[in-house]
Amino acid sequence: MTRSTDDVRSEGPDGPIRVAQVEIRPQEGLAVVAGRVVSLSVREFELLSALATRSGHVVAREELFSTVWGGPLRRGDRSIDVYVHKLRQKLEAASPGWRFIHTHIGFGYRFAPEPAA
Repeated sequence: MTRSTDDVRSEGPDGPIRVAQVEIRPQEGLAVVAGRVVSLSVREFELLSALATRSGHVVAREELFSTVWGGPLRRGDRSIDVYVHKLRQKLEAASPGWRFIHTHIGFGYRFAPEPAA
């Protein structure tokens, strides 16, 4: 079962963000996937939060970099791609058989938990 942006639930700006089987607790710096706590670095956690709050929408690499790193994305910088790769591995390890982050080449990334094909 896939979820749309209408299924993003948040309890205020600092409350938990829930999308499908993912729960993000900003106040605690905690991410839970399918009932399992996922150990994330600060950047990974901020990246997940930035993507989840825009669940179902493609978010440009430049926007993600600005949100998470706090500055403009420099030409040739692959930081976003490296962190998305790490984040994907951790999320998919916590819930095998599911895909969470989808690449839109030339555009950015979309957070939309769905069963893997």
